[in-house]
Amino acid sequence: MNRQVVRYVTGRILMIVAGLMIFPVLVSLIYREPIRYIMSFILTAILMLGIGFTFSRTELDLHKLYAKEGFVIVSLSWILVSAFGALPFVFSGDIPSFIDAFFETSSGFTTTGSSILNDVEALSHSMLFWRSFTHFIGGMGVLVFALAILPSSNSGSVHIMKAEMPGPTFGKLVSRLSSSARILYVIYIVMMLVVVFLLWLAGTPLFDSLLLSFGVAGTGGFGIVNGSIAPYDSSIIELILGIGMLLFGMNFNLFFLVVNKQIKQTLRNEELKWYLGIVGISVGLISLNLIMNSMPLVTSVRDSFFTVSSVITTTGFSTALFGDWPLFSQLILLILMFVGGMAGSTAGGLKVSRVVLLIKSGWAELKRVVRPNRIVTVQFEDKMMEEQALNKVYDYVIVYSSIFILTMLLVSFETPDFISAFSTVAATINNIGPGLGIVGPAYNFSMYSPFVKVILSFIMIMGRLEIFPILILLTPNTWRKQT
Repeated sequence: MNRQVVRYVTGRILMIVAGLMIFPVLVSLIYREPIRYIMSFILTAILMLGIGFTFSRTELDLHKLYAKEGFVIVSLSWILVSAFGALPFVFSGDIPSFIDAFFETSSGFTTTGSSILNDVEALSHSMLFWRSFTHFIGGMGVLVFALAILPSSNSGSVHIMKAEMPGPTFGKLVSRLSSSARILYVIYIVMMLVVVFLLWLAGTPLFDSLLLSFGVAGTGGFGIVNGSIAPYDSSIIELILGIGMLLFGMNFNLFFLVVNKQIKQTLRNEELKWYLGIVGISVGLISLNLIMNSMPLVTSVRDSFFTVSSVITTTGFSTALFGDWPLFSQLILLILMFVGGMAGSTAGGLKVSRVVLLIKSGWAELKRVVRPNRIVTVQFEDKMMEEQALNKVYDYVIVYSSIFILTMLLVSFETPDFISAFSTVAATINNIGPGLGIVGPAYNFSMYSPFVKVILSFIMIMGRLEIFPILILLTPNTWRKQT
């Protein structure tokens, strides 16, 4: 382990995030808030700058940055950024408990949207802004953001991007990694600004439009009023947010293809077809189930479309108390929580590509059992999948399931029923936000003890980084000095 490289890059990340705190300071000045809010961000920024400068004062050769260092840097950066990002809430007194603030900020940066706040509207404008702004930063990735704004990058930086970008595969858009990161962020920001503009046209206040767009872009889902999206009571706003969530749940490489006028190649994408197919079927089935339970047709379609869009993209916005829906509809939503969005998107979950590969692999195995001498291959995106690639998917699902079960056992001591314990873990490890039972859309995670909140905070980070970076960080062998 090259500890100097880890310290150097981690320090640079802390300094970059410290610089971003200028935005909530400006919000605080605009709304003329008490000085304690401004000072809470300034003190946190000074602390991060001091530590960051200490870590990165000596220029290092990042060509010596290998896969192990990449995983450790990503894990440490996300934990430290979440911890330091919690300090403004503590210093201002809006969330006096550091553990509660750490949970809230971890939820923000990982774009989970789970909350411990009983009254969101009690927060100041600057704290509301910072809380939602963490969605925007974490949506594309804290370190991808750093790669996008740093003047140059090198071959070692690819290990950072691989460790942070969600999905079973990783691919650069162009040859230079820094250029790829910048292209991704330009697409990301432009799409977000379009959502801001459309929400503003629909009658949403500009401040609300901006913060809601942070949640849509990062597929995070922090509400800025009590009741999430329901208080706006606008079908147009719900339609804008629903479509926006679905778009940000798609692979950003597809938008790059569209920009380059390769629309046919985009439409041929197999994962996209599965993604839209799953959404369409789910909306249809839930709508039918709600209609059968005496809900009006328009309301059924409206609520089911928004909820399916929110759940499969792991955004977490809500307009309806889906915990009160029929069991059939709840089970579909529970399945969607695990499916998640497409690889290379800002969404969480297992990712559609992994689910498709598991289905195809299972079907191929069934064919082999029926006809043992038959050679059966798994095809995805017009390519034959190698055994090594499939094994990676199997390994991930096995480790994911093991972590899920272990966490559910720990949570079970403080939950009254199975569905609450199960959906608590599903909502956090899949970065969804609300779950079912005592963590449904009408409730939050404030009832848990500090111990469980810390566990769930790390589970959110683990889910966002797809488990292995955190496991590598915690492995004793990782920290042995290089020979």
